[in-house]
Amino acid sequence: MYITLDAGRQIRKLLEKQGMPQGGLRVGVKAGGCSGLSYVFAWEGEPQAQDQVFDGPDDSRIYVDPKSLKFLEGTQLDYDTSLISKGFVVVNPKAKATCGCGTSFSLS
Repeated sequence: MYITLDAGRQIRKLLEKQGMPQGGLRVGVKAGGCSGLSYVFAWEGEPQAQDQVFDGPDDSRIYVDPKSLKFLEGTQLDYDTSLISKGFVVVNPKAKATCGCGTSFSLS
């Protein structure tokens, strides 16, 4: 999983705001959403023992559990700062379809 510079800066900024400067952003996948699978995000102070940890710019970190990793391999996490929308954007090469909100996807 690749973390862009904009995403790394935002992760670091929000972790400090949460009082977890040494923590990371958990990125996962769960069943549900308009397209069948949804991305889930959570702030965590440290990774779980089985997590894959991805390091990015500005000492940012992402934690991914083994089940979610198979859906997220090769994915890029970016942060959109446009006037229309603002937030984390997942660019997943394995997704065959996504919903309009960008948080749900399907593999077929």
